[in-house]
Amino acid sequence: MNKAALKPRSGTVPRAGVLLPLPLSGAYDYAIGQELPRGSLVVAPLGPRDVLGVVWGKADGQVADARLKTAEPLAGYPRLPEKLCDFIDWVARYTFNLPGNVLAMALRSRSAFEPETTRVAYVRGEATPARLTPARERALRIAEDGLARTPAALAEEANVSAAVVRGLIETGALKEVALPEFDPVPLPDPAFAHTALNSEQIVAASALREGVAKKAFSATLLDGVTGSGKTETYFEAIAEALACGKQALILLPEIALTVQFLDRFAARFGCRPAEWHSDLSQKERKRIYRAVLKGEARVVVGARSALFLPFSELGLIVVDEEHEQAFKQEEGVIYHARDMAVVRARIEDCAVILSSATPSLETWVNATTGKYAHVRLANRHAAVMPDVRLLDMRAHRGEPGSFISTPLREALAVALASGEQAMLFLNRRGYAPLTLCEACGHKMICRNCSAWLVEHRYHRKLICHHCGFETATPSQCPQCGAAHSLVACGPGVERVAEEFARIFPQARFAIASSDTLHGPLETQAAIRAMMKHEIDVVIGTQIVAKGHHFPQLTLVGVIDADLGGAGGGLRARERTFHLLHQVSGRAGRAEKRGLVLIQTRNPDDAVLKALAAGDRDAFYEQEREFRERAHAPPFGRLAAIILSGYESGTVRETARALAAAAPAARGLKVWGPTPAFYQILRGRTRERLLVQAERNVDVQAYLHVWLDAARIPNGVRLTVDVDPVSFF
Repeated sequence: MNKAALKPRSGTVPRAGVLLPLPLSGAYDYAIGQELPRGSLVVAPLGPRDVLGVVWGKADGQVADARLKTAEPLAGYPRLPEKLCDFIDWVARYTFNLPGNVLAMALRSRSAFEPETTRVAYVRGEATPARLTPARERALRIAEDGLARTPAALAEEANVSAAVVRGLIETGALKEVALPEFDPVPLPDPAFAHTALNSEQIVAASALREGVAKKAFSATLLDGVTGSGKTETYFEAIAEALACGKQALILLPEIALTVQFLDRFAARFGCRPAEWHSDLSQKERKRIYRAVLKGEARVVVGARSALFLPFSELGLIVVDEEHEQAFKQEEGVIYHARDMAVVRARIEDCAVILSSATPSLETWVNATTGKYAHVRLANRHAAVMPDVRLLDMRAHRGEPGSFISTPLREALAVALASGEQAMLFLNRRGYAPLTLCEACGHKMICRNCSAWLVEHRYHRKLICHHCGFETATPSQCPQCGAAHSLVACGPGVERVAEEFARIFPQARFAIASSDTLHGPLETQAAIRAMMKHEIDVVIGTQIVAKGHHFPQLTLVGVIDADLGGAGGGLRARERTFHLLHQVSGRAGRAEKRGLVLIQTRNPDDAVLKALAAGDRDAFYEQEREFRERAHAPPFGRLAAIILSGYESGTVRETARALAAAAPAARGLKVWGPTPAFYQILRGRTRERLLVQAERNVDVQAYLHVWLDAARIPNGVRLTVDVDPVSFF
């Protein structure tokens, strides 16, 4: 940390509890120079270093005055909003995380608290150079508007060299002025443009606006079929928040995929919102964090971490595609951003909107039982729902190694001949998920994980999608030594693309997966190419299933609908339904009705039958009954305990001892230990225990009683996942 930049103000006497953004269970006592309100930023000595900390409350008084170290407030007395501090406390208690670790998530740009600097820029001066070349005239003509520009910006705008601008500065024709460190964040205008809403959207938007205008907590499910205009509808709620002088936060599951969203927002409000995600540079992160803290950023769109930004006037939170599993953070501080968004809205006393065409079962139950308001959009805005058909692959068997059935090939041929676009969907990256030896049956498995290595033929590598280990594809079996005996089993998107190119050699196609699109810029470029019809067919994973609007895309082919149930788990059916329903919704979003062909070997599956019939709510009712009978969420509570370590015997012994020490409690059961689905991950052996409790049981209190007394060896890591989503 730059001590000079974070210059403290000297003082003496009172003490306070200061929370540090470190893996600490609570605040430490420090002397402070004066009474400081909760949330005040201070520099606190910790051992040989100084650490940025936050005044969290009263000191516990157990440290003698002689041993008390002094924490100094930062220059300017910056502070986190008190409600954000309350939110951090709540998240830490509920998710069974250390408060210091949660605080660290709210201090993602510590440089934002440094004193603001200025930039040197230039405007038109009073002098006129003796020699006026055409280049100088162009530069001065642009400078006449009075706007301050950096030398580089002026040179670029005038199409002159840097030397020309330097010469004008030396003659006094341009004079120096100081600009703030960053350009101001654009202010969205709620009255910039008004989208023509249909009657159904008008009713929904009115209900959402009313919830925001009350300036009190409310939770609403915006439940609309794909293409019904949910985004334009909740834009009206954002406009209401802005009109009320409030800030708004929009959470998206995949910030890299938001190019269309940002363009639609700019068309409605006159500028793009501020963005917050992991791909921002440190400089841009500092700019946005500071703008949020000062109230200058009125609308922020971000990934789940944006939930911990220091909003002081929050009036609305929108969680778009609220069903998405990407909102669950599985490592570090484990939390579900959708659920915590509802909590923050309650603490901030503001509205929260959960938007989806396929709500999570938890949200759907809350809405249908009256806990949340339920606003529905039952019709597409300017199109009809696609025709969904199941293709029984038992009756449409092709040649060995072929994965595109004859009916799907014929539909692709019709779409391409008509100048339309198509999508082939397979939620499996790479070329093949398994490589084995035909001679001895040896499977290529990651050396660090109990997972198959996935072949990526374009890169000639075998890669583990869990730890990142990769190795060149061998020419012979490492087990038996047989040459050229390794064969690819099953398809990935690369293998489907290979087959497609063989069938339709003239068609323009692109593979869309996290392996082929590296970062937001490449992803957004691919989306724009699809919009401009520079691509005929996109072949992709779930990266193409989320919220995109391609008006010329009329055909969707699902290569393997049975893949979603692999691995089982509590939410496997629900997750499969969400994904296939969302990808089906990409078809026919304009004038022509779309066609969705779903390849399966199990056409009698309840999930697929519900998709084909277009009867979403019937599936939800069936899933609800199943969960209720099993006392599973949302009708019960779960918490997972994962033990991991490099010494497998120690991990298993610790897990058994921990299970034996579990206290008996009414309305609660402890299952396990059992090996995790991936028993070895990144070289660590993993064992799981599962706590299942009735809805009214205080699981966190039970975990504290149990785990606080547990003795965990140094080589074993214990992780708690309250409300687990996956069971890997």
